[in-house]
Amino acid sequence: MNETLGTHDEPTPLGCDPADLARVEAIVRQAGTSFATGMRILPPYRRYGMYAIYAFCRIVDDIADGDAPSLRGAEHAKDREARLNEWHARIARLYEGQTHDALDRVLHAAIRFFSLHKHDFDAIIDGMTMDALGPIVAPDEETLDLYCDRVAAAVGRLSVHIFGDSSHDAKRVAHHLGRALQLTNILRDVGEDAHAGRLYLPRDLLARFDVPADPQKILSSAGLPGVLQIISVRARDHFREAFRIMKKCDRRAMMPARLMGGCYLGILDSLEKRGWDHAGSAMDVSPARKAVGVLQAFAA
Repeated sequence: MNETLGTHDEPTPLGCDPADLARVEAIVRQAGTSFATGMRILPPYRRYGMYAIYAFCRIVDDIADGDAPSLRGAEHAKDREARLNEWHARIARLYEGQTHDALDRVLHAAIRFFSLHKHDFDAIIDGMTMDALGPIVAPDEETLDLYCDRVAAAVGRLSVHIFGDSSHDAKRVAHHLGRALQLTNILRDVGEDAHAGRLYLPRDLLARFDVPADPQKILSSAGLPGVLQIISVRARDHFREAFRIMKKCDRRAMMPARLMGGCYLGILDSLEKRGWDHAGSAMDVSPARKAVGVLQAFAA
């Protein structure tokens, strides 16, 4: 890692202190995600910008989920909401140039360097607040779309700026790819979410297939595969539109988005191949299957 941070005679990514950059990268690596590896294709200043965004998202997501025993359980929803509101205030301070720790300093540098918009950070926090005040159970279509926009597409809007394309078309990519990724997450995690009392599938669609809007009952419902099939078609349509619009964008800037989209397309392919009758069981997607998805994404 140290070779990417420069020496005393060389500028460091985003002009940040190497210790601050190392601290932010550590947050990403401690999350145990493949995200850090995937971002290695970016030049250091863009990579650390993405690390800062991921670290921010990881922290607010942990708050929404109840990352401490004192914040777990429905009775502590207001406590989680208060902590997320503190992040609204913290982001506002960053836009005023006020920082107090390593993540603040790297986020502030990324905000200035890449001209990131405050409303996208606020949207992410608002999306996490929807979960914190939940659990979300059978939302209407408008609420589901708003949730997808906040927790996924808003991250995409920040990301495309960092990748190097802030055009209108790049924001359209974020719109569609964010929804494709989040709908794929919902399909993959429907069993896990149900056991946790969450149900992100839209109530109108559940009603159409006579599926009860009850997390404890959906997995045994005969109509559930039909609901999941429709959501999978929606996700695939969003993937297709995102890859189509990417052709209008800066090719190099869209490479990380294509890679991420391809990995998730591999997940969707695997879920469809397994069949929706087995939605309640966990499934590991092999690297080979994700690689096939990536090839599909670059061929789209």
